[in-house]
Amino acid sequence: MEIKIFKSFEEKFKPILNEDFPKLIEFLRIGPRQCIRTNTLKIDADELRKRLKERGWKLEEVPWYKNAFFVEAEEQISKTLEYFLGYYFIQDASSLVPPLVLNPSSSDAVLDLCAAPGSKTTFMAELMKNKGLIVAVDVETKRLKALAFNLQKMGITNTIVFRHDGRKVLKGMEFDKILVDAPCTGSGTTNMFFWSNKALARLSKLQKALLESACKMLKEGGFIVYSTCSINPEENEAIIDYAVTQLNLKVEKVRVPGLKYREGLTEYAGISFVEEVKNCIRLYPFDNQTEGFFICKLKK
Repeated sequence: MEIKIFKSFEEKFKPILNEDFPKLIEFLRIGPRQCIRTNTLKIDADELRKRLKERGWKLEEVPWYKNAFFVEAEEQISKTLEYFLGYYFIQDASSLVPPLVLNPSSSDAVLDLCAAPGSKTTFMAELMKNKGLIVAVDVETKRLKALAFNLQKMGITNTIVFRHDGRKVLKGMEFDKILVDAPCTGSGTTNMFFWSNKALARLSKLQKALLESACKMLKEGGFIVYSTCSINPEENEAIIDYAVTQLNLKVEKVRVPGLKYREGLTEYAGISFVEEVKNCIRLYPFDNQTEGFFICKLKK
């Protein structure tokens, strides 16, 4: 497939990627690899692998999470009995990373501030062994219906779901860990042609407001993971700079064995960010043949 590159697109992303820019164009031509995550609340990963191989699927373990697989299949992977039974969840392999970095335990109270449609919510519930508590909120009713459906299909019982604007504090509630997988331009995905400066300004304001709200609901010593499927510094390092300088949050070093990633940018377009942003990670789409992501772990 031929990719038409607009001048504004090249002017935006070439300074970020430098000599890697041609690799991005190649990724946009090919796209990310299909990936599924085993729902270990219902089935063992080895048993699922066996069942899917019998269907003729080719599976390759995702290097940074042993219960997820890159897959090649002749049939649609969303049309199998195993999928409808909730034995696996279809999600991009990069979206596994924010829950892994947050690392929720079975004794934690967790807030998922922008939860729908639930790939990360369901994964966190799985990591927590369906124990502890997850409060999953989203502002869009239609997306909440998808979230509730996915939770039910995956057999999850430790999660409360309701409609809520994440910019507003849930009074009287404090959490050990909070996931802020913020709305973004999606510039790390195959939709990256559709960003605009107007959207960047609007979303940057929203992202800061979500982090500020999360900070107010976080216990002292607790953790926030901030993530986007964007590679725009305005939505990433600039937001973390704000979290450090205005919200007094501390950036924790992120390490994910098996995953190829880059450190956060300390400078972009003549603007310098706090040195701590180097401890964040950038996932470029061509590094792991996944969607692009930005992930930062913050401590109060």
